[in-house]
Amino acid sequence: MIQIIPTQPIDGQKPGTSGLRKKTRVFMQPGYLENFVQSIWNGLGGVAGKTLVLGGDGRFFNTEAAQTILRMAAASGAARVIVGRDGLLSTPAASHLIRSRGADGGIILSASHNPGGADGDFGVKYNTANGGPAPESVTSAIHDATTRIAEYHTLDAPALDLSQPGQTRLHQTEVEIVDPVADYADLMAELFDFDAIRALLASGFRLRFDAMHAITGPYAQEILEARLGAAPGSVVNATPLPDFGGGHPDPNPVWASDLVAAMMAPDAPDFGAASDGDGDRNMIMGRGIYVTPSDSLAVIAANAHLVPGYAGGLTGVARSMPTSAALDRVAAARGITCYATPTGWKFFGNLLDAGQATLCGEESAGTGSDHIREKDGLWAVLIWLNILAARTQSVAEVMTAHWQDFGRNYYSRHDYEEVDAEAAAALIEELRARLDKLAGEKLGTLIVREAEDFSYRDPVDGSVTARQGVQIRFDGGARLVLRLSGTGTAGATLRVYLEQAVDGPDGLDTEPQAALAEVIAAAEALCGIRARLGRTAPDVVT
Repeated sequence: MIQIIPTQPIDGQKPGTSGLRKKTRVFMQPGYLENFVQSIWNGLGGVAGKTLVLGGDGRFFNTEAAQTILRMAAASGAARVIVGRDGLLSTPAASHLIRSRGADGGIILSASHNPGGADGDFGVKYNTANGGPAPESVTSAIHDATTRIAEYHTLDAPALDLSQPGQTRLHQTEVEIVDPVADYADLMAELFDFDAIRALLASGFRLRFDAMHAITGPYAQEILEARLGAAPGSVVNATPLPDFGGGHPDPNPVWASDLVAAMMAPDAPDFGAASDGDGDRNMIMGRGIYVTPSDSLAVIAANAHLVPGYAGGLTGVARSMPTSAALDRVAAARGITCYATPTGWKFFGNLLDAGQATLCGEESAGTGSDHIREKDGLWAVLIWLNILAARTQSVAEVMTAHWQDFGRNYYSRHDYEEVDAEAAAALIEELRARLDKLAGEKLGTLIVREAEDFSYRDPVDGSVTARQGVQIRFDGGARLVLRLSGTGTAGATLRVYLEQAVDGPDGLDTEPQAALAEVIAAAEALCGIRARLGRTAPDVVT
């Protein structure tokens, strides 16, 4: 029986770069999730007769939220909902399922790399028919709907059993429960040379993949161990848990410190990797070496031709503006176009759909290609393994050769987390007001060449996205970027991106923070972060 429940707008339901993220207990409040989901339906003009995909990363409240959304989709007349078994789907797998099944869109339940649990974070994101995150035109319509909502529609119906693949009905809506892993694993087999990777692993090559008790555990076990023959136990922390085992499912050297310790040990495996809460981010390591996301993107671009799915070449490449210009060097050498976009995977969607880019990446550990419309953690792991198999070199040897061929962009991100939001916003606004006068100014030992508040004009549809971060370039190849992040749920996160280009062959093996010392000093001289935000050091350095 359909129920129409009177309601009223709830403040703060504006989707960010990756949907709506809040503390889990906020989403658990009566009517909160329902208001937002109904606003998605309303912002889309309704879902009657449409096919949707639904799944999430298994964090706390995932099961209950999936059942609520199923009831609301059925009450609003959706023709079909394809849902992952037990309500689970990695974000890349959801994107692939939307595309391969010709769905009208999908809802992904995740707060990505944020902690889970009752006191952690939860999120709801809508992806469009191309499989990618909703563009700003759609998220704006959804936000507008949240300000005008007066009722939501649901069913008075018991929870569905989502534990077994198969088909059932909820009111007039067909619900198809699918294996969350199979279709995605089959896609990976189409893109990569599984025989070559299997031979590499059979040769004694050892790997360690840390799933961080998040969604990629079952995917990695199926692909790396079952299909490719990695030794049993190569995938660690493989069981998805509602609170990610009490950990922080963000694949960086701070939160994946166990993997770092293993890869820096004398008896380290040959290759190490990790993925995040919903499976769209990655960390790549070799024995004794950490590969920054920016360098990883550049290496993939330089070697993609060695991989079957990309043997025909890249039509173009794209990076988020804060990501280092290591990719630009490869693009220039290969004679292909390189785009710099605002942060947020949705900005790559038009380029991918128009065939103007094949490969995209962000410094925040996101890498992917035109196979789906999301970043893809396991895809990055597999393309690295394919490259290592083709080149018959270690990770360290690949990196050394790459820097010798293209030069090196030393790069780091300093995160100041949960700082006072007003103080952080004031810091950025005051910096914006100074940009016109910064050229020629000396900050520490560096001289400003140019300064801007980054604005992006989409080359496909001409849309303009402004105020995307302060970017300062210095004489000598250094760069500094500052922006506020929209992925947290408490206070504000100030991200400071630091870059120093070295053309080589000398200076290619300096410790990164030492290589960036002048840029770090320039950032403090420019902004006075310590005094303004009350922090003596960043919370996370990657």
